[in-house]
Amino acid sequence: MTKTIREMCLRYTDLAEYDIDELIHTAESLSKSSMYQDVDVFIDVYNKLTSEALVIHHTPPKTTKSLYKNNVVGETALRSNEPGVLRTLETGMNSNDLLAKTQENVLIRQKVYPIRNKQRVIAVLILENDISAEIKAHFEIGNEDMAYRDVSTTLSAMSKLTDSITDQLDDAILIFDRNGILQQKNYAADQYYERLGYMENIQGMHYDNLSLDQMMFDAIMYQIETGKQPIQLKKEVVIANNYFIMKQIFVKEDDAQECRFILILHDITDIKVKEAEIVSKSVAIREIHHRVKNNLQSVVSLLRIQGRRSTSMEAQKILNESVSRILAIAATHELLSKQMEDGINLYMVIETVAYNVERCCTDCPKIAVRMDIDKRIYLDSDRTVALALVMNELLQNSYDHAFHPNESGEILLQIKEEKNIIHAEVTDNGHGFNVRNVSEKSLGLSIVKSYIKDKLRGKVTIESNEHGTKTMFDFKYNSIHATKK
Repeated sequence: MTKTIREMCLRYTDLAEYDIDELIHTAESLSKSSMYQDVDVFIDVYNKLTSEALVIHHTPPKTTKSLYKNNVVGETALRSNEPGVLRTLETGMNSNDLLAKTQENVLIRQKVYPIRNKQRVIAVLILENDISAEIKAHFEIGNEDMAYRDVSTTLSAMSKLTDSITDQLDDAILIFDRNGILQQKNYAADQYYERLGYMENIQGMHYDNLSLDQMMFDAIMYQIETGKQPIQLKKEVVIANNYFIMKQIFVKEDDAQECRFILILHDITDIKVKEAEIVSKSVAIREIHHRVKNNLQSVVSLLRIQGRRSTSMEAQKILNESVSRILAIAATHELLSKQMEDGINLYMVIETVAYNVERCCTDCPKIAVRMDIDKRIYLDSDRTVALALVMNELLQNSYDHAFHPNESGEILLQIKEEKNIIHAEVTDNGHGFNVRNVSEKSLGLSIVKSYIKDKLRGKVTIESNEHGTKTMFDFKYNSIHATKK
């Protein structure tokens, strides 16, 4: 269990060692505890690579049958199936009794609580109860109108005006009573929360289960009553890649005994997306003719920095020659820029990179390069260039440092895609090195780590011993298929 949790956290999250130790301690405590004996208990973390939740621990119930037939540790918790899990990971707020669907399509209710360490949310604790019989008795599963079938008949200001008017509005309107219970809503509110993964009618839910800005109902009421927050507040919130303008309005009736809290959500996601597209296209138009030169200049600049650090004239000469060789591969990057719109075949690019490095290292004729790369992978130009630079650096390091002069050897390049994650490995059978000592001094490895972290948004691991070196890294795969011409 300890090894599995640690491996998954290191590969898929940015959690520190002390955070991982805390999660391992929590998992061990849950397995031994007499609490929660009648429910399935899980620990999920935020998967940086997929922006979904990842199951890292499961403690089955001791006094009843588990909801699960198969092991789900390592599986993904999708927002569309388990909205409370992602909501709590993102906001740090409890999610109480939200409807969810397991990886085995069982309807359940979840209680989700944040697990904190050093005042940060590092994971969530999930308690699950099977309510499939209850849900089936009250809802027509598969009916598109399931969420809207049980319409409240309570007379209210909204219901008097409403169905013909408020349901035509694009903005979501939610009206809560003084206890924070949702009393009225319009059709847009159902649509918005359905898009956020809520699977049932939100009518009657507490505000704390619907809040999008990490503020609890009691805290809002306290701030309003003490004058720290105005009775009308407008701000922008972001959740699950959705952008909203949120308006909060507090209304007190004349008798001062009744009050209402109104939440209005205006969806500006399309506006934000279009703004980003406009910026991207305008930059591309201005820069497209310079893209190749700029990318190559980045590599050249890095090599020149290394040359200035070197005290060896021979090393400086070799680095300067390498600068010239890299500039000579402009034709390849010209091809990348032409294919930018449709996506670039990763195999073709890495094949070219390997050929150019091999051609430059003419003094290492006994070193063979093998490739095992999925030819179906297409990437956008920015990430292709970043990945090409990383692979070029790793290949160059193996050629220069892994083998003794005139020694035969092999370098293997592997790139695969699984569950929307690209996994890449560069392995040689050379003599290895001390990863900790060299990593702190090597410009090349600094470049590799920087590009993987900042450009690819991925994670890198380096293993080395007397039998060779293996560098592995993962990043999220957004498929881009080339247009066939």
